[in-house]
Formats: sequence, structure tokens, C-alpha cells
Amino acid sequence: MAVGLGSGSTSALVIEEIGRRVRDGLRIVGIATSIQSHRQAESLGIPLTDFARQPHLDLTIDGADEVQRGTLALIKGHGGALLREKIVAMASRRMLVAVDPRKIVDRLGSVFTVPVEIVPFGWETTQRRLQDQGFASELRRNDAGQPYVTDGQHYILHCKLIESGFTPEQAADAFKRTTGVVEHGLFLSIATKVVIGSVDKVDFLEPTQK
Repeated sequence: MAVGLGSGSTSALVIEEIGRRVRDGLRIVGIATSIQSHRQAESLGIPLTDFARQPHLDLTIDGADEVQRGTLALIKGHGGALLREKIVAMASRRMLVAVDPRKIVDRLGSVFTVPVEIVPFGWETTQRRLQDQGFASELRRNDAGQPYVTDGQHYILHCKLIESGFTPEQAADAFKRTTGVVEHGLFLSIATKVVIGSVDKVDFLEPTQK
């Protein structure tokens, strides 16, 4: 199989387990969704490839910040890798999402903001355009107080979804039509199954509606 390797704390555990299985004889190739995940997979001996050699993936395994019950719509990107995560997910036949029970919500945006990856040049004007549409937002910064820079050398604005009055679908369309926006962290109609891991059991969710 060709497998997309996700980013974040949950995905790091998945990659560690895949590395163990590769040592035991599992035959796969992977494409990582972040530089950090790529380095981890490489250190574990997981064979890696790229989209020039492997244009389609069988499966992506990744985490999420929020999963909406029923639709399995996701908010992703608080780990800072949303652009590469979406590229990998969209190239995959299936997307398996691994989360803990706290990530399941009835309404997307209930807990987390939506990360929106933007071009650094003129980022203030991009933020203003989003605010004019109703999206209260805040620039993500690193520990030193400087703008956080993604693997793609972009900035991230964290936008409030519920307060905007938009549905996830309307918000996704508004983000994509805004000049200066590269990608957003709304993953709609992409996840095919969600695995919910808790201390004493594992539950599964599949979409019940589009």
C-alpha cells in the first residue's frame, strides 16, 4: 500500500507503530504530511516516496482537532500542517482519522478555531478581508512572539467559525475566494472513517450524511 502519514501527537504514535510493523515485515511506502512526520518516519525505516513516483495513495491516517458527528467534517491544522495534510488527504482513496473522545463535537467550531494558511506578503490585508466577511481572526505566533511559519513558508490566521454565522460549507467557500488565502483547515466530505480511542475501548464512526 501507499499510505499518507499524518502529523501531530496522535499521528506520531501511529507512525511509531507503523515503523514497528515495517521492521516485522510490513511492506508499504509512505508520504508524510509534514517535515516532522517525514523525519520521524525516516528515522524508523519506513520507506518514503513522493507524488512524482506515487500520484495516488490507498489510505491516509491522520488526527483532527474536531470531528463533527454524523458528517465527519473536520477541523485540522492546529499542528500547523494543514496545507500538506489536505494535499495528501485529497490524493488518497480513504482517510482514516484517529482521535480521542474529546474531539467529537455536534457542531464544528464549538471548541477550535479554523486555521487558515495565508501568504505572508500583505497578511494584514488578508486578515482585514476575512474580518470584513465576518471572520474574527488572530495571527498565530511562535513562542518568541513572531509569526508562526508553516512548512510551506506561510502564516496562519485562526478564524472563529460559529461566531461568523457561516455554515462550514459557506465558510470554506468564503476562505477559498479570499485573495491571499492559500488553504483552510475545514476538511469536508474527506474523512471516510473515524477511530475513537479511549482508555478501555475503541469506537468507530462513519458518515451518516453528506
